[in-house]
Amino acid sequence: MQYFKFYNKQDILSVTRIRRFETKIGERIQVISSESNLETALQSSTATHIIIGIPEDIGVRANGGIGGADSAWIPFLQAFLNSQSNDFLEGGNIMVLGHFDFTIINELIERNAYNAEEKMEAYRHAVNTIDDAVEQLIHLITQCKKIPIVIGGGHNNAYPCIKGAAKGLYKAGMIPIAQINAINVDAHADFRPMEGRHSGNGFSYAEADGYLEKYCVIGIHENRIPQNVWMDMVNNPFVDCITFEDIFIHEKRSFLQAISHATSFTDDTICGVELDMDSIAGVLSSAQCSVGITALHARQYMQFAAADAKVAYLHISEGATRLTDGRTDASTGELISYLVSDFIKAQMIY
Repeated sequence: MQYFKFYNKQDILSVTRIRRFETKIGERIQVISSESNLETALQSSTATHIIIGIPEDIGVRANGGIGGADSAWIPFLQAFLNSQSNDFLEGGNIMVLGHFDFTIINELIERNAYNAEEKMEAYRHAVNTIDDAVEQLIHLITQCKKIPIVIGGGHNNAYPCIKGAAKGLYKAGMIPIAQINAINVDAHADFRPMEGRHSGNGFSYAEADGYLEKYCVIGIHENRIPQNVWMDMVNNPFVDCITFEDIFIHEKRSFLQAISHATSFTDDTICGVELDMDSIAGVLSSAQCSVGITALHARQYMQFAAADAKVAYLHISEGATRLTDGRTDASTGELISYLVSDFIKAQMIY
């Protein structure tokens, strides 16, 4: 599969710190048994959740954002694989499949684009290539009735996650048409106009192409909604949102009530679960915000959504440990590890 690096057991153990009298998740995790016959290997695996990485920031750059969304995958993997395997999360039903590597595309753009306008156009064209590669893998994983856990990367990857899951679940006979719903905790709607693919319009393209039926955004910031996007959303009966201000400033409903509303709004079919890390206050991302939900809120969202929604996939996007403007924060990977653990635990319980 082009652009994808499959992991073997040695890859996993190389970042797992083995310690006497302890067992780490990395010692229990599954890897793919055969790259050449991927579908059969996935079907025969006992893993219920398949983790893949998309460490790219091309979609963010295509949206005029600050690069760095490619930096969270390895720190997440190190934190997750070194979590304790215990009665709360044993790890044997999880597979780490590997990660996409789009470095060559980024290098070609940097080498051949002569000005900012050319770069922007090239990045947006490149997102289409990323879409195709990611969609193909998500399609295959969901067709095998496994739940993909996708660690980004920019939020542009919501589109291939939705499209791939819709097509895969339809082929598996789990939905009558290739169309699913999505809920998203985000400071932005990522429902911008279809001006060329980037991290700000994944849901717009998914809806226009018929793969996204209902969409609900939790915690969107009033200060970050372009008027045209707001009008597109409020005039669309298949799109709903609950603003950050309505939850935390006006206190019209609690955060958990907002999640419950979103899962109820989308409960007529299988649903993608999305979390943009820029919704969490102080977390390093391209659009980092000083005012947002807490890490605890994010963990509650993972648990509640995983338990209450008919889950198609989990996609955590936009987190970074290092941005191109020089800012760093090593803790982002550990937070994503907690979020993934919370999601899988809730799925196991319910």
